[in-house]
Amino acid sequence: MDLNDLPLRDELRGMRPYGAPQLDVPVRLNTNENSYAVPDVVVDAMAKAVQDELRDLNRYPDRDAVALRTDLASYLGHGLSAANTWAANGSNEILQQLLQVFGGPGRTALGFTPAYSMHPLISVGTGTRWVDGKRAGDFSLSVEHAVAQVREHRPDVVFLCSPNNPTGTAMPMDVIEAVAAESTGMVIVDEAYAEFARPGTPSALTLLSAYPRLVVSRTMSKAFALAGARLGYLAADPAVVDAVQLVRLPYHLSALTQAAARAALACADTLLGTVEAIKEQRDRIVAELRTRGLAVADSDANFVLFGGFADSAGVWRRMLDHGVLIRDVGLPGWLRVTAGTPEETDAFLAALDRSMS
Repeated sequence: MDLNDLPLRDELRGMRPYGAPQLDVPVRLNTNENSYAVPDVVVDAMAKAVQDELRDLNRYPDRDAVALRTDLASYLGHGLSAANTWAANGSNEILQQLLQVFGGPGRTALGFTPAYSMHPLISVGTGTRWVDGKRAGDFSLSVEHAVAQVREHRPDVVFLCSPNNPTGTAMPMDVIEAVAAESTGMVIVDEAYAEFARPGTPSALTLLSAYPRLVVSRTMSKAFALAGARLGYLAADPAVVDAVQLVRLPYHLSALTQAAARAALACADTLLGTVEAIKEQRDRIVAELRTRGLAVADSDANFVLFGGFADSAGVWRRMLDHGVLIRDVGLPGWLRVTAGTPEETDAFLAALDRSMS
């Protein structure tokens, strides 16, 4: 039986699930993972924390993950408490829960592409109408355009991505503030890559006290190098956290996940020690690509969007032939590469030179 023989909802017909190639190649730089393994001292701390939970797995975990949320609030600072935070299985589940409670049939979500491709997918998956406000040709988003789109569509949810994925550039704070001031719905600022921002780049966390309908989503997948642990979280007004709990599944976050995440947060300084090293490689990639005459987006993330190719798909395939997997993000002429170790940068640049020659 074919997929389309099933009684799918009409808006899901013809769609494809989110995904990136998972190929066994020497250098994988396509999914913005942290290339550095979790340090042994953190592995030991997490293992002990998980071990301590195993005997009590006959009991349900803390349904509200209060201890974890307290630790997350302490990490974020800005005067936040457990009442301001919520955690789930990756930031995608955070976004899904937000759409379940604030989106849905008869409601609209607005985003500005190119941006994180899960925003429209999660919107459609929750029965929320998706509206693409689009960015300028140089991928920028002005206050005037953003506000005009909010006024035209009056969305129930607005997605802003900072640093933006796939371009990597942080969104100007005046754009976020203008959208928050204009919107009558919820404004979600996706800050999955915030720890990699260049010096002096502010976070939307600074705006939470002024805009009670503003939400900042984060993840431990990138800077914390815990992509396999699946821990995402949000910061918002306590009323938003209360609202999200209306749709969360009972005991959605396992005791093992909570224990591992808390142990990792206690070792935050050690885990985040790789961030500066990754930023050095990101800036090196930006500089090297520009010396090759390529167009490169300014990056505040752990990846770089670069372009100027007549046949970007061909370059992607040749890179793969040379053992380096990067990302074709679907923008004609553009490709994206994750910043990793110095050795991975060496391999990427060598493969790119061979692929372009």
